[in-house]
Amino acid sequence: MAKLGEVCTIVSGSTPKTSVASYWDGNIKWITPAELNEDTFYIMDSVRHITEEGKEKTGLSYLPTGTVILSSRAPIGKTAIAGCEMCCNQGFKNLICSDAIYNEYLYFFLKSKTDYLNSLGRGATFKEISKSIVESIEIPLPEVNQQKEIAEKFKKLEQLISLRKQQLAKLDELTKARFVEMFGDCHHNPKGWQTKTVEDIAFVGSSKRVFVEELRTDGIPFYRGTEVGALAEKKAIKPELFITEEHYNQLCTMSGKPQKGDLLMPSICPDGRIWIVDTDAPFYFKDGRVLWIHLTSADYNSVFLLYTLKDRIMTDYDSIASGTTFAELKIFSLKKCRVFDAPIALQNEFAAFVERVDKQKQTVQQSLEKLELMKKALMQEYFG
Repeated sequence: MAKLGEVCTIVSGSTPKTSVASYWDGNIKWITPAELNEDTFYIMDSVRHITEEGKEKTGLSYLPTGTVILSSRAPIGKTAIAGCEMCCNQGFKNLICSDAIYNEYLYFFLKSKTDYLNSLGRGATFKEISKSIVESIEIPLPEVNQQKEIAEKFKKLEQLISLRKQQLAKLDELTKARFVEMFGDCHHNPKGWQTKTVEDIAFVGSSKRVFVEELRTDGIPFYRGTEVGALAEKKAIKPELFITEEHYNQLCTMSGKPQKGDLLMPSICPDGRIWIVDTDAPFYFKDGRVLWIHLTSADYNSVFLLYTLKDRIMTDYDSIASGTTFAELKIFSLKKCRVFDAPIALQNEFAAFVERVDKQKQTVQQSLEKLELMKKALMQEYFG
């Protein structure tokens, strides 16, 4: 074992004054934590660039190529490797590796420790990890050739995981393309369909209010927008909140309950994630934060309606979602969304196509989940 401060030099960055125009729009790459995501490996460019004057006046130094970049606040734990010389803002604690540690090995170590790094955060307004905290973190340190072998294993797994994600994205694109081919895009309606509003063909609403003090640690699952969004993505979830069976029955008597084929969607920051209820198991959901659509017309197919609404929400987002603090899809806006009055036979043909694609997606998703489990197991084996 070794402390990171023993095998790396820890450096941070800074932000040139935004009010000084001559500091900005130069040729020097200058990154912020917002530019990294969970899939970032080597980073080669930045959204904003600074000038030599901005660099000198701010006292910035270049991060050498190969530096391991670690976000130290807002949020803690995003990781990448500098693919070229660059500078950064104060939201990082960056690790310049000595000959004793291989940068890609260190990168995968830090990725395995996101929760641990967050637990080390300090601060009242927002959590941050300091230079001294990063220096004191211990890392298993086999000899460098073994570090390279371990990093290579993770790279191969990451490549396979990336491939599976690409396959899922392409299958999603295939379904969207088929929808447009059959019906046209919902915004321009190039095929000239007659339209109806969602309230013409369905009940649109939400649930009855459930108060915090009524929630339990077991019983009937109670879903918030986050759980509904995950279910829409076919992800396995572990409910965290519950209500009693007696309370559930009372609520269902008052408001009814979602049935198979009904649509549920998060109302906050709507992004097209819509769950077609596919279970008879009892559950309830948060009022206002989850919107509920129950078809009342036999001339419409739930799958067709789902993809119509996904298209509507993503293309007409600004006119559908409202709110000053965060975007929210209101019940009255959802009711007024317009839907093509397409023949039910055509809708059913599209739904059958979606079902075939979903079976392919399920196979790819299962492979992806196995790869991610393998990655977690390897991280546990090598990094503890």
